Amino acid sequence: MNKEELVAQVSRKTNVPRKVADTVVNGLFETISDALGNEEKVTIVGFGTFDVRERGERTGRNPRTGELIQIQSRKVATFVAGKGLKERLIEE
Repeated sequence: MNKEELVAQVSRKTNVPRKVADTVVNGLFETISDALGNEEKVTIVGFGTFDVRERGERTGRNPRTGELIQIQSRKVATFVAGKGLKERLIEE
C-alpha cells in the first residue's frame, strides 16, 4: 500500500472527504517525523513504537571492489510492533 492508497482507505473508513484524510495522514507523518527528529519516542498503544537509535561504527565491504571500508555511526529510525499489531498478524 502506498500513501495515496492509505489516504483513500482512511477516507473510506472514517467517512471524510479524501482531502481531509490527506491532511490528517500528512499531519500524522509530519508529527512522527518531528518527534523522531527531536529524538523522542512515539508510542501508539496497540500499534507500536517508533524510536531513534544510534547505529555504531562498523566495517563493511564495497560490493563492487570487495574492499573493506569503515561505515560511520549514524542515527536510524526504528519501529517495534506493539502487542495488538503482533496478535493481528498472527491471526491472519
